[in-house]
This record gives sequence, structure tokens and C-alpha cells, in this order.
Amino acid sequence: MSETAPTSDEPKVKPAAKPKAEKPPAIEELPFEEFINTHYLPALTKAFVKQGVDDLKLEFANSQVRGIWAKGLRQFTVYFSKADLNAQKAFSCADAGRSPSTIEPFLIDERKAPLALLVFGVIQRLNAQKWLASN
Repeated sequence: MSETAPTSDEPKVKPAAKPKAEKPPAIEELPFEEFINTHYLPALTKAFVKQGVDDLKLEFANSQVRGIWAKGLRQFTVYFSKADLNAQKAFSCADAGRSPSTIEPFLIDERKAPLALLVFGVIQRLNAQKWLASN
């Protein structure tokens, strides 16, 4: 038996395509509360430690993240208008025992709010207040 070369009329078999691995969703696509508790609060804590703050206490309730440090003398709050990272946000800070003098828009020019930006925004705002150790 002799082997014959395939003719141009015979279909050529292509190797099967490798199935694409599904990318896991970005952490910002997790349910809001899961993202805040599992990723945002630990990332904020880590950022504050880098700034020399080691007594930060964070709490999350009613779509608000509140931080207190400096033996309770400093506090900030990040307000989420609804359980959505990309919804309107606001920020306030105050000395202990005082109500914030202003509640200001937070990250209003950003269409999306990735974890790094949410952390950076808080650190940047508190640096502007000259409340962190690196100032």
C-alpha cells in the first residue's frame, strides 16, 4: 500500500483550540460588603501602618467606613451613597468627639473606584490634613 498525499479537495483538519481559562472577576466586582470587609479594610490598615499609624480601628456599617486612630483623637469616614463602589462617595474627618465640619465629595472625577484608588484617596486626604506620621 502506498501512501498518497492529501489532495486539495480533502478538508484539512485543524488542531482543536485550547479552551480559554476564565479569568476570575476583579475584586471590585465582588459583592459590596465582601469587597469592603475582605479587601478594603485590610488594605487601609496596611496603608496606615506604612504611614506609621499602628492603632487604627476600622468599622464598616450602613455603607460607611469609619477609622479612628491616634488614641482616639483622629477620625475619618468614607460614605458610600449605596452599596456600590462606583456610586457617589463622600469623605469627612474630625478630631475626636467633634462632628465633621464638612462632608466633601470623594473621588468624584473617577468613573471606577479600584481598591488602590480608594485607599490612596483616604491617605492623600489625611496627608493634606497633616494628620499622618509621615508629615
